[in-house]
Amino acid sequence: MVREEIRGSTRTLQWKCVESRVDSKRLYYGRFILSPLMKGQADTIGIAMRRALLGEIEGTCITRAKSEKVPHEYSTILGIEESVHEILMNLKEIVLKSNIYGTQGASVCIKGPGYITAQDIISPPSVEIVDTRQHIANLTEPVDLCIELEIKRDRGYRIKPTNNSQDGSYPIDAVSMPVRNANHSIYSYNNGNEKQEILFLEIWTNGSLTPKEALREASRNLIDLFIPFLHAEEEDINFEENKNRFTLPFFTFHDRLANLKKKKKGFSLKCIFIDQSELPSRTYNCLKRSNIHTLSDLLSNSQEDLMKIKYLRIEDIKQILDILQKHFGIYLPKNKF
Repeated sequence: MVREEIRGSTRTLQWKCVESRVDSKRLYYGRFILSPLMKGQADTIGIAMRRALLGEIEGTCITRAKSEKVPHEYSTILGIEESVHEILMNLKEIVLKSNIYGTQGASVCIKGPGYITAQDIISPPSVEIVDTRQHIANLTEPVDLCIELEIKRDRGYRIKPTNNSQDGSYPIDAVSMPVRNANHSIYSYNNGNEKQEILFLEIWTNGSLTPKEALREASRNLIDLFIPFLHAEEEDINFEENKNRFTLPFFTFHDRLANLKKKKKGFSLKCIFIDQSELPSRTYNCLKRSNIHTLSDLLSNSQEDLMKIKYLRIEDIKQILDILQKHFGIYLPKNKF
């Protein structure tokens, strides 16, 4: 049982995992409570958290398969029990785990007869197969089956394009949703003259992360979504109507710094958030996982500190240093003094 406390201005909020179980390699369950909440707060948090759990958490899945001598998706191959379409559906269900962004390659190359399972996938070291027993195909005769795979980390659900075949390469509906389901319920009670609430959260995951990890990730993502409202308000935004839609101009690190310098002589480094930098999303995500959200946070680290951040490469650090030098004239020391 895990218990943490969050100190508020008037009361202490506590959250606790009241139930945790593993039903199978691809089904984890967790039940959590948060209390005491004022009337209405449980519903506010519960609705936002459920949407973040189902839509904002990233997952890794197979997004494309390629095999030679396959005329179309609904064809059959002599010596293989499943059709090409059924094999693609089986590949879609494979549960993977990875912290690396971008597209990665993998493959399956087996000579029959025999069963092909997820264990036969040759994947990069950064990709972990959650359940190696997941079925892919059954080879009934001594035939070769070689499939090249594309693996991608993303979020949400991506439907494959209509023209789904290109030189034996077939896109697969990408289901990058590690949280299978999430529910919330509320218990109300009277505490003296005040009505208070307890929020119950139920989370089911596919095994690529635990419900507790999903809860933390969803919370971080919600915080990141609201961080822009903590920025100084942009006064010079022009709304342009284009086909009945409004578009906002993009403000870079350099734009924000120029605006701050124009408006006041002294400016706080805490007002400049790295989510508006020119850094690629992979680098930005590595930094935010280490609780680096603003320029002030970044400058509290040395080059040596950045080298210790998981998945942050030397070329990424060089790009960070170049941006600091180019836009701010700041040099990050190699070591802390």
